[in-house]
Amino acid sequence: MISPKIEFRNVGLRYFTPKGETQALHDISFTVAQGEFVSIVGQSGCGKSTLLSLLAGLIRPTEGEVLIDGVPVAGPSPQVGFMLQQDSLFEWRTIAENCVLGPEIRRHDMFEARVRAERLLKRYGLGDFLDSKPSELSGGMRQRAALARTMCLRPDILLLDEPFSALDFQTRLSIADEIGGIIRTEDKTAILVTHDIPEAIAMADRVIVLSRRPGRIKSIHPIAFPSHAGGRPGSFAARDAAEFPSYFNTVWEELEVHVE
Repeated sequence: MISPKIEFRNVGLRYFTPKGETQALHDISFTVAQGEFVSIVGQSGCGKSTLLSLLAGLIRPTEGEVLIDGVPVAGPSPQVGFMLQQDSLFEWRTIAENCVLGPEIRRHDMFEARVRAERLLKRYGLGDFLDSKPSELSGGMRQRAALARTMCLRPDILLLDEPFSALDFQTRLSIADEIGGIIRTEDKTAILVTHDIPEAIAMADRVIVLSRRPGRIKSIHPIAFPSHAGGRPGSFAARDAAEFPSYFNTVWEELEVHVE
């Protein structure tokens, strides 16, 4: 039996403040296989981003454990790459210089890092912008540059925390499709946190729905599009699949149950 790439075992998290104790997460258990793409949706404050922070080793669970390749997460790991809502590119560095920031901090071989960064940027359609500053790029191009920067460290796992929410709707659709395709082509294991139900369904192999705080797993939905000829569609084409409305309605109704 193949062990999962990621495993949450009965994970709980409580915050302690002068005002008292807050239960953020309760009894979270799920696994993610190598190369699988999972989306997590839920109301604001339910602990979606907290799950990513636990997996990245930025915080520790109060109960249970988080494992990568069967090993408990004890702190930040080069196996894990993080893409946030803001691209956080440094305006005083060129796109190529931004891309090698991670290897530079970790004191990797910089010649090899620059070669890899250039190769990634060209693959992601930014070959003509290696020496450009971030201010010279569109929002979608900046997100592709942020992905290249993350990939330059060769992570096995990608954590995506609302990475497209700052983009306009049309650009968001296009970039989500592009980045989703890149992640699948490179066989990365990915977890996406998003408020956008269509985005979650279109990009993922499974969608996890969390309850309101304390966050619990309300349901897990495998996503498949057998009506689409030629196998798994890209995230843009998935929205036109016959199965899409049913998935959307199911997830929407589960989230609406908790609206006050």
